[in-house]
Amino acid sequence: MDADVIIVGAGPAGLSAAITLRAAGLRVTLLDREAQAGGIPRHCGHYPYGLREYRRLMQGPAYAARLVAQARAAGAEIRTQTNVVALHPGPRLTVTAPGRVAGGVAGGVAELTARAVLLATGARETPRAARLIGGTKPGGILNTGALQGLVYLGGQRPFRRPVILGTELVAFSAILTCRHLGICPVAMVESGPRATARWPAALFPRLVGIPLHLETEVAEITGRDRVDGVVLRHRGTTRRLACDGVVVTGGFRPEAALLAEAHLARDAGTGGPQVDQYGRCSDPAYFAAGNLLRGVETAGACWAEGRAVARAMLRGLAGALPEGSTPLTASGDALRYAVPQRTAPGEGAALAGLQLRVNRPFRGRALVTAGGATLAHAITALPERRIILPLPSGPGPVTLRLEDAP
Repeated sequence: MDADVIIVGAGPAGLSAAITLRAAGLRVTLLDREAQAGGIPRHCGHYPYGLREYRRLMQGPAYAARLVAQARAAGAEIRTQTNVVALHPGPRLTVTAPGRVAGGVAGGVAELTARAVLLATGARETPRAARLIGGTKPGGILNTGALQGLVYLGGQRPFRRPVILGTELVAFSAILTCRHLGICPVAMVESGPRATARWPAALFPRLVGIPLHLETEVAEITGRDRVDGVVLRHRGTTRRLACDGVVVTGGFRPEAALLAEAHLARDAGTGGPQVDQYGRCSDPAYFAAGNLLRGVETAGACWAEGRAVARAMLRGLAGALPEGSTPLTASGDALRYAVPQRTAPGEGAALAGLQLRVNRPFRGRALVTAGGATLAHAITALPERRIILPLPSGPGPVTLRLEDAP
């Protein structure tokens, strides 16, 4: 074995898992395709990070650096600029890296083996093309991650007066990123009747002088070499707004390209792997944690989940996890997805309950049935809002049904 556990992805979930596994004495190797470990927080030069983990407010780069240093001090091996290109039973991974990979052959290709693998590859934002935004294809259209990389890592100002599309938490992060270099967004655009992020986040753009347009869509982006404006559609009417860039934020989806050709079962709702409440995939030698599971949680939540799934992995390696699982049956036209997708008997779940999201504004009940008993939970939620329900631990299959209020 090249390691007891190989972790794919060196963001908050992967790093916290590595620290936990090393504390138990296991040999741990982290693989990350970036030149530096740390994940998305490394690009976010603003607050707030670190409250849950270190009981202090930290900016993203300092938070990421501390996690990386902690993992290295614990004895974890971190290999950057290393791409995992295939997952195999065993578990066995095919990886590529510049030059010669340790244990591999010339040309940068190798196969690595371990007793278990943790997938923690994170999430990505939905691009413009997938949102079906019309118009031309000029320069100056970025997602939040690209904007943060240019501003915080490169010290570049890609535009001066952009439009920000979306109102998830990451959109407010985009505002902070813009303000770092004196970029002044001209508008924030949201297709829904209210901001997606919880109140009082919606007050922030107004406090800094950015108009918030609700029930409005970006119908078209105009410009030849550079963005020169957008066409906004509001309740059937359109108007043009001059700007020099567009920041397309949110709509996070798991970074799950590795699963396309893998043997692991994939969930149609999340796009990530199917897991049970221990983070265990359809191949029990593989586990998953962090935003690969649902693409929408904070760095602190992913850090906590990485630790919890690592503890479940220790139980699995010791033969102490229950064998077998049953599919969780979920229904209701408002339901976008539910995690975990399978449940196994036993106590000590790694995931924080039954996590679900809705695909439209919803007010009603979530009915969770297990072992012949049904619990009803009142829910009022918007898309992308966190919903966590207690996950039954009794024997037998679990069903989830969403019912609209009359």
